[in-house]
Amino acid sequence: MNDIRRKFLKSAAGLGGIAAAIGTGLLMPQRAFAAYLEDAFHATDVSAALIGAEGSDQHTPSDQIKLKAPDIAENGAVVPVTVSSTLPNVESISIIATENPSPLAASFQLSAMSEAYVSTRIKMGKTSNVIAVVKSDGKLYSATQEVKVTIGGCGG
Repeated sequence: MNDIRRKFLKSAAGLGGIAAAIGTGLLMPQRAFAAYLEDAFHATDVSAALIGAEGSDQHTPSDQIKLKAPDIAENGAVVPVTVSSTLPNVESISIIATENPSPLAASFQLSAMSEAYVSTRIKMGKTSNVIAVVKSDGKLYSATQEVKVTIGGCGG
């Protein structure tokens, strides 16, 4: 019985501390979530998606971006993609699947203290190019790789 009471008191104290932090503004839950780029994620073409996510659709190919994705994805519902860059002052990384109904698969805003590295899994409806777009010093750079999909992940 004492064990149950101790667990309850620890839980109550922890929740009370979190509530106090939220109440005083020390912990702001809305700051923990990235701004949702609604227009970019609902765009149906690559140009509109990039403009919504990065502010421009003009990007230059760069060998300072490493895009790692499988050449053949057996299941388009879970395609692993890793992007890293040696470009200076990377501000964001976006991942585009050109043939998806909504091409913007992911977009990450990075702080100045972050390493220019992201790894995620995206859905792909069919074989298409995957484009990693990196914003560095206000300019967009890209790397592209074709991924062949044998079983679609976007309702395919």
